[in-house]
Amino acid sequence: MEKSIIPKNLKDKIFEIKYNPDKTISKITSYFPLSELEQKEINSTLNYVVIFHSIFTDRISDDEWERTKDQIKKKFNDELFEIDKTP
Repeated sequence: MEKSIIPKNLKDKIFEIKYNPDKTISKITSYFPLSELEQKEINSTLNYVVIFHSIFTDRISDDEWERTKDQIKKKFNDELFEIDKTP
């Protein structure tokens, strides 16, 4: 399975996808929790159930996500890479 099978409107919200040995998706990690409807949409597209996790626990609206996603992704990646630089 490829990330491209995930509905286009949800791809941007996903940080990481983990795969099983048979190349099916085992876990999807999003930046913020996906709504129940979004999870159902993914599971329906895949025709099987996957585990969902999120990096942050806050829930944000789609409008807020669209408005701040670039900042959120940049800040997260910058902070993640800074972890490696600490002595």
